[in-house]
Amino acid sequence: MSLFASVEMAPRDPILGVTEQYLADPRPNKVNLGVGVYSDDKGRLPELEAVQQVEQALLRQHPLYHYLPIDGLPAYTAATRELLFGADSPLLECGRVITAQTLGGSGALRVGADLLKVVLGDKAVVAISDPSWGNHYALFRAAGFTLLDYRYYDAATHGLDFPGMLEDLGRLAPGSVVLLHACCHNPTGVDLKPEQWTQVAALMKERALLPFVDMAYQGFHRGISEDAMAIRFLVDAGVENLLVANSYSKNFSLYGERVGALSFVGRDHNESERVRSKVKQIIRATYSSPPTHGASLVAGVLASDELRALWKKELAQMCARIQSMRARLIDRLAALGAPDFSFINHQTGMFSYSGLGKAQVERLRQDNAIYAVSSGRICIAALTSSNLEHVAQSLAALFRQK
Repeated sequence: MSLFASVEMAPRDPILGVTEQYLADPRPNKVNLGVGVYSDDKGRLPELEAVQQVEQALLRQHPLYHYLPIDGLPAYTAATRELLFGADSPLLECGRVITAQTLGGSGALRVGADLLKVVLGDKAVVAISDPSWGNHYALFRAAGFTLLDYRYYDAATHGLDFPGMLEDLGRLAPGSVVLLHACCHNPTGVDLKPEQWTQVAALMKERALLPFVDMAYQGFHRGISEDAMAIRFLVDAGVENLLVANSYSKNFSLYGERVGALSFVGRDHNESERVRSKVKQIIRATYSSPPTHGASLVAGVLASDELRALWKKELAQMCARIQSMRARLIDRLAALGAPDFSFINHQTGMFSYSGLGKAQVERLRQDNAIYAVSSGRICIAALTSSNLEHVAQSLAALFRQK
């Protein structure tokens, strides 16, 4: 008998499994609103001009792709620190921030979780927003954490349950890790306001909680600097230790290059360097060192004032297209007599928590070849001028069938 005879088939990933079903569907009018990928109005993955210019420069230089250092390309990690914390941050000047290049934002989360498990041992507890990105639970569970939820989304108002959030965070034991979405909350699209971040940061300091900030969508809400305000509020509140996982998959349209980073803030330079040594140890035992190409593209754009400005302009255009799709979907649904979906306009980033139930999502798939996550999360960034009418008509028909 095979040693693997007892292995059971694992369930499909709740998000990537949707794409597998979509790809297998032969219907010509199919729409994938499940996966978190930005497409242009023709349904294509955009190639950013700023990135293309660096790509062409690299081709002319014929670089040799040696192994990178364990913690990544120095120009990339330095640019990342400045983008997250601000070039003039005192934390950078005194060496309290260390950054390691990782395999995407997911890699940053997992390396960070493994680091914290080493430090916290059996006391490794993480509180995750209810709801959150499904892989958050999987990553921290695999690292050996005890998982807790804190209230976040209010289904009745399609907004934030801020009193519930503060109450739940206030009950956590000191030393608990709190996973926070910096902006463009996935899956709800509901973000904290600046004054709310101030209160959360103060609570983190008061309760001696350890913030772990996930920032996969920097620049998709208010702007590059503005979307990093969660980090600034935590630092200003006097939080001495925090971790940040960030990704350039979305804002550079470099999904397959797996460009991410893990940053850590220590009490002083010495503590940060000791933590760096542990991060490198974890990376060495996991994938040894990160890839070169994607990091070189990001570093090349961020190192040039001209290309950085072009990148910000292109990113702003992407955000404007998403907002336009939100408004057009709302208007079309209203014209078709569907229930009020205006709350979608108050959500941010690539996603909307539509309020659709699991059965409704399944009916959309079966009847209309429209694919969404069973939670009702839909990717607004996947809507185009060509498929919006089909989506709106299908949603309106879904509610007429109730």
